[in-house]
Amino acid sequence: MPDVRVKICGLTKPDDIEAAASAGAAYGGFVFFAKSPRHLEFAAARSLALYAPPGLAKVALVVDADDGFLDALTATVPLDMLQLHGHETPERVAEIKARFRLPVMKAVGIATADDLPEIGRYAQVADQILIDAKPAPEADLPGGNGLAFDWRLVAGKRWAKPWMLAGGLTPDTVAEAVALTGARQVDVSSGVESAPGVKDAGKIAAFVAAAQAAKAVPRI
Repeated sequence: MPDVRVKICGLTKPDDIEAAASAGAAYGGFVFFAKSPRHLEFAAARSLALYAPPGLAKVALVVDADDGFLDALTATVPLDMLQLHGHETPERVAEIKARFRLPVMKAVGIATADDLPEIGRYAQVADQILIDAKPAPEADLPGGNGLAFDWRLVAGKRWAKPWMLAGGLTPDTVAEAVALTGARQVDVSSGVESAPGVKDAGKIAAFVAAAQAAKAVPRI
């Protein structure tokens, strides 16, 4: 069985890029959301993207971005994927994919089983699905809050598109999450930080190692 692919989100410094790449992460995420402690301006993100080595896919996390914002972003920062982390409708996801000709990952927040049908709706139009913990209504951030959800809700589930598990994962919990859900991709941000927005190279290395060593539990 191939290794679990890891996305380290919220990279803000060249050291973060080096830590993610040397650990063996498959994706590096850049956050473009002003309320986030991981927010980047376009110029800074461009420098980081150009610094990233081959093999580290560059993903831009945006929240309900309009075409003008995405035009400027994609014209400035060399990207491999757009991650839509707001309230984008399936129709909007399809529009963005067609206009910008980049793979699109759509985040879907999960709190209860009632939220699961949303995954199928977005899987019809997005290239990948990020299954995350649904933030509280009063939360300032749509993700990166260190919140987990009940992983049993997605255990053994399959959808039409590849999916990535997120939400409160840490070096200590990611192996259990992979074993329980069968996830082949995982995403982490706050779980590998020493403070909000400050990545810890040791935690990044530990997280990737734990994720790649994890084995999904076979299901009959």
